[in-house]
Amino acid sequence: MTQEIPHSPSTEPELTGVRNFRDVGGLPTVDGLRVRGGRLFRSGHLAHASAADAAFLGTLGLHTVFDFRNAGDQKLEGPDIALPGVRNVNIPLTDPADGAEFWKMVRDGDLDELRAALSGTRGADRMIASYREVVTQRTAEHSRVLHALAEDSVPALMHCAAGKDRAGISIAVALLAVGVERDAIEADYLKSNAPHRRYAVRRTSTSADAMSPEVMELLSPLFDARADYLRAAFDTIESTWGSPDRYFRDALKLTDETREKLRGQLLESAA
Repeated sequence: MTQEIPHSPSTEPELTGVRNFRDVGGLPTVDGLRVRGGRLFRSGHLAHASAADAAFLGTLGLHTVFDFRNAGDQKLEGPDIALPGVRNVNIPLTDPADGAEFWKMVRDGDLDELRAALSGTRGADRMIASYREVVTQRTAEHSRVLHALAEDSVPALMHCAAGKDRAGISIAVALLAVGVERDAIEADYLKSNAPHRRYAVRRTSTSADAMSPEVMELLSPLFDARADYLRAAFDTIESTWGSPDRYFRDALKLTDETREKLRGQLLESAA
């Protein structure tokens, strides 16, 4: 295992093959503490990491990389690069069969198909539904991640394809579990909209309007980080379990002791 070194959350490297990387250290909790820098990171996939990117990631002292992509994502983008001494754990948060035809249409469809599927609120509605589904249908997976973080898996990096949706929800769940303020969780989530962080949209269509402004506008709900999406996840926790505490206890099977361990792993000590 590589040795952990001090890492400042204010220092953001310029990675060339990894999008949307950041340390969530520094975020405030409701009880006056902060997330400790160098403990929990998030990003897009690591399949295209350059040698320099890998060298930087190797300085973080990572114990575990959690990859939330499914087999279809990995086939499309490739497997993560191997980082010496770092455990790679693949926990798919979506089924490759779910929406396969939809995402094929996103890549290959013509303008009329995109209009039919995404015009009006259709694109945003689909994203909100997917956030709600990850919360309600992937409790076992999130339980596994949080138990691992509480025991021995930090420093950890969580990623999916773009580092926005599946990783975004998972980071939000971890931060909520240790008491980070919801506004701070949302503000970190919305950082995925920065131009240098955004997932590069790829389309195989060769038509003249394949990447036209109208096409990009139709696709934008799928590739944006929108507050409404994350709020839908939080609202689903409240409506399904009544409160975050019951969600963590009943759905994710986290005891009070395990949540305290998680806080000890991720938060700065009280002064």
